[in-house]
This record gives sequence, structure tokens and C-alpha cells, in this order.
Amino acid sequence: MIREGVVPIRGFLLHLTHYDPRWYANKSREKPIDLNLALEIVDAIAQVGFNLLIIDCADGVRYKSHPELSRRYSVTMTSLRRIVMRAQVNDIEVVPKLNFSQSRYYKHNHWFRPYNKLFDNNEYWRIAFDLIDELIHTCRPPRFFHIGMDEDHDRTTSQYVKAILTLRYRLKKRGLRTLIWNDSPHRGFASVHARKSMAAEKMIPKDIVQIVWDYRKVPPAHIHRLVNQGFEVWGAPGWDPVQAFKWKQAILKYGGKGLIMTRWIACRRSNRSKMLDLIGAAGPFYCSKYINTGLL
Repeated sequence: MIREGVVPIRGFLLHLTHYDPRWYANKSREKPIDLNLALEIVDAIAQVGFNLLIIDCADGVRYKSHPELSRRYSVTMTSLRRIVMRAQVNDIEVVPKLNFSQSRYYKHNHWFRPYNKLFDNNEYWRIAFDLIDELIHTCRPPRFFHIGMDEDHDRTTSQYVKAILTLRYRLKKRGLRTLIWNDSPHRGFASVHARKSMAAEKMIPKDIVQIVWDYRKVPPAHIHRLVNQGFEVWGAPGWDPVQAFKWKQAILKYGGKGLIMTRWIACRRSNRSKMLDLIGAAGPFYCSKYINTGLL
């Protein structure tokens, strides 16, 4: 046993739905979330020690302002509110998430179809903030809103920065700080995203929280660089307990403030054991002061 500090932000990402190439290929067969399982997950993360819940909403919820975005798997705002209330009862802070990345390959913004084709014009942002305001009303986030922005293929760097600034400015007017994925550790095919993230760092305000994600390794140089630049930095290690432990060491060493557990699978009954077992196995590596390092 070794003594570790406690990371202040210990978060879990829950999907009402999600958009990436694999998930998108199965959209025609997607079913609504299992609400009872979602509530069970909230209780489980509270028991382990998580204190923040990011809810990936996309088109997994029905918006009163834009019912045309409803899909066969969308749930009501009342269902979303039940998840929020369960988190609040457990003293867990809620953060709504919508991803505004533009990529015909990764499809992160295809939940917004057909409006994703408007490509950042005034109508695009007007409709986007209709939805954001509905989520703010339902989720009552006290501090943060997550705007995604990972793996943005289709914007130029200047367009990418402008989109972040637009979202950040309007969220700040609503009293919320912006959370954003940071792609800077990635290489190879994803190096275009890394370059875009690192270029944006020089042009965006320091009150935007950078969530650095890497599920295969720990990128201490990137954590250190962002902290030195004045950003608040959180890490997203993925779902492996050993990876989470190594990330936690780096976050504490270099002055990061958070860790977010991500598992990119649907909240449905067939995944119940997989999700709850993950929280039980990896959760202590995010949340506990004392960690058995036998896995290492």
C-alpha cells in the first residue's frame, strides 16, 4: 500500500447516446438508454467516490425547442432530470455534454443533423444554444459545460479556434466554464488533431478546462505544458485500472485537477455487468487515497 493524494475532480462519463464511426454504423438498431441502469450507475460511482458526472446527451434526449432532432432512441427531458436528481442526491456535480466537433469521418457532430451542415453560421449557433439552454435548464450545472471538440477534421485551425471562442463566450455569459477534449498526445493519423489542439492552446482563454485523453499511455509532457500555460488540466485515462493509476500519478505530480473515466459503450441492460464491474475495479484508482499497487 502506498499513500496517494486525492485528485479534486473525479468524474464519470455516462452516454445517453454517442457518435463515432462504430456507434454510427449501428444507429438504426440503437435503443434508448436503460434508465434504471443509469440510476444504478450513479449510485455505484457515488459509493466509490466519484464527485462529477458528465452526461453525453447529443440526440439521446428530446428537445422541446427542436423536436425534429428526436430519434427512435431519444428519451424525455424528464428521464434526464431523474438522472440529474439522483446525482444531486449523491452530492455529485452534473456536467451536460454536446460535441460540436466537425468531422465527416468521426461523425461526432452528426447528432446535430441536418444543422451540422450549416457549418458555424449564425443559424447553427442559434439552434445550438437553444439546445444548450434546454440542457442547462434541466441539468442545472453549477460550473461546467462540455463542448467536445475532439478529432475535428473539417475545420481549419482558425475555424476551430473561432468555434471554441464562440461557445466559450456564450457559456461564460450563462455563468459556466467550458470543458474541451485535448488531442495533443496523439500521433500518426491523429496528428492533425494534435496540431490543431496545440495551435488552439495559444489562442484561447485559460479558463477553458483541457481534458487530455490517451487510453494507451500517459503523456506527462502534455500535462506539464498545459499546466505551465495556465490551464486547468484533467486527464481521461480510459477504463484500464493500471492506466488510471499511472495517470493519477502524473496528474498529481504536474498539478492537474481531475480524472474522468470514459467507457464508450451504451447504457443498456446487456452491458450492466461490464459497466458496474468496471466502476468497482477501476473506480478506486481514480478516487481512493490508498491504492493496492499489486496490479503494477
